[in-house]
Amino acid sequence: MDVRVASWIELQEAVFTDSWRPRIQRFRSSFVFRGVPRVSHTLDTSLQTGAFVAHEKHLLTSFRKYAVESAVHGDWVWNWLSLAKHHGLPTRLLDWSYSPYVAMHFATENFRDFNDDGALWCVDYQKTNELLPPPLREILKSDNANIFTTEMLNRVATSLDDFDALGGDFLLFFEPPSLDERIVNQFALFSLPSSPKLSLEELLKGRESLYRRIIIPANLKWEVRDKLDQANITERVLFPGLDGLSQWLKRYFTTRK
Repeated sequence: MDVRVASWIELQEAVFTDSWRPRIQRFRSSFVFRGVPRVSHTLDTSLQTGAFVAHEKHLLTSFRKYAVESAVHGDWVWNWLSLAKHHGLPTRLLDWSYSPYVAMHFATENFRDFNDDGALWCVDYQKTNELLPPPLREILKSDNANIFTTEMLNRVATSLDDFDALGGDFLLFFEPPSLDERIVNQFALFSLPSSPKLSLEELLKGRESLYRRIIIPANLKWEVRDKLDQANITERVLFPGLDGLSQWLKRYFTTRK
């Protein structure tokens, strides 16, 4: 379902819709967020956009072979997959965040896209969990959890082949190890589809209750960007280090045309 907002206030209301939890009397959203600078951007993974689907296992095997072993936190395929994704290897994973403001940043980080509408994909992980095969649902239930860790995943499947053999089309979310400050500061997690070929958009759009897509009009992007900067949602925080600092300063001092 697409929701088009017309103001900063409407955007705030849209990202926090359905976050009230009567049982615990708290505002705790069950949505995760992904920001894209153009509404035309799909949810295709880097495997799919780069035509690497057939090479998924070879890519990961080679990465594990040549990477420094101490770089990974636990010798599990899910930790290696997380590390590979974090460093730019094509994988079936997509980046998401618990924070709608982090997602807004990625929808408004580049002025070159300010003539185009952007979007925030918002997916309800409690509802996607209902699509999971029984072994995965049992793990969540036994750990009283809604989101997987790599350790939990490893209890069900120790390889991509084992995972793909679970059967059915589904999508789960898992938290990677805290590889560095970037992962931590971006409040990041990954989506993991049941197959490298699975189209996440087709899966979601066939089940409207699982998601909403918030459209940020082009004429609202400057206001969103400036207010995110005021709230310290910037490259300086999300990409700690001198590179992030330079990106933030370059954008901050750009003259609006």
